[in-house]
Amino acid sequence: MASDASSLLAEHRHGPSPSARRAAARADFVEAVLKGLWRRPRSIPCRFLYDARGSELFEAITRLEEYYPTRVETALLKAYGADIARLAGADRVLVEFGSGSSRKTSLLIEALGNIPAYIPIEIAPECLREAMAWLGVRHEDLTIVPLIADFTKTRALPPIAQGRRRLGFFSGSTIGNLSHDEARAFLVNAAHLLGGDAMFLVGVDLKKPASILVPAYDDAEGVSAAFNLNLLARINRELDGTFDLSAFAHEAIWNETAGRMEMYLKSLADQTALVLGRRFPFAKGERIHTENSHKYSVAEFQALARISGWQPVHAWTDAEQLFSLHLLRAG
Repeated sequence: MASDASSLLAEHRHGPSPSARRAAARADFVEAVLKGLWRRPRSIPCRFLYDARGSELFEAITRLEEYYPTRVETALLKAYGADIARLAGADRVLVEFGSGSSRKTSLLIEALGNIPAYIPIEIAPECLREAMAWLGVRHEDLTIVPLIADFTKTRALPPIAQGRRRLGFFSGSTIGNLSHDEARAFLVNAAHLLGGDAMFLVGVDLKKPASILVPAYDDAEGVSAAFNLNLLARINRELDGTFDLSAFAHEAIWNETAGRMEMYLKSLADQTALVLGRRFPFAKGERIHTENSHKYSVAEFQALARISGWQPVHAWTDAEQLFSLHLLRAG
């Protein structure tokens, strides 16, 4: 691996210090929790589900039988990686939005062959370090230049991307966590960031019966419930919260009208919780909205791509029509 921890340190030197990043992240969490618990209906953005423990639990979710997206997307990358590489073209810098563990990325890197560089955009330095170490073992000659940033707001890429064609990668149907307006804004920004001759590979979860969707978000082993409830545990750990986790239940609902899965934490009793000394009363049955996961048909996502500055090139789906990969061209 040509660039590893040294690249990460270089990014730190050109941006806020680690302590400044931690302070900013805490301030963001405080503001989101306090505002989210005051508003009606109550809601906290889903990005706060992914602290260290939440990320561990989500990785466990991806290995569950009920949770098909990771398994099916991985199979699509294995089956059609050569086709993706052919259509995308050679000698493109690979830019991944919200890289996470980068496990699926390894399949794409292998299919693409000798790429000039890989730029993972991830807000959590710890995730970047782990992913870089993992990829370094599998792709020894890969140049990795990580970018610690919020992928929805990134406005510039590292110098190594200048003058080179780019291929974006956004996997896991993470785009489904964004509202339709947010998804359009993200795609518009990605088009600007990746450039006029860019290509973009996006994983998108497809609409399907509730009998398949609901178990994927409320599994029999209770891992999804633990993942959702960890948000309250995180508030207790980091913000002096007093939430009784046994007094809240995980709830996953398919909203067919809105075309999305919705996750909530439902109060099982009349109760009061403290957060940073502030009191928040809950009535029995009252809920905190923690996540949306929008689903699309192939035609719906292609329409969204078109109005966001992208032209569909090809879409791949599995035989059961559970998941899709979309290759887009800028313009």
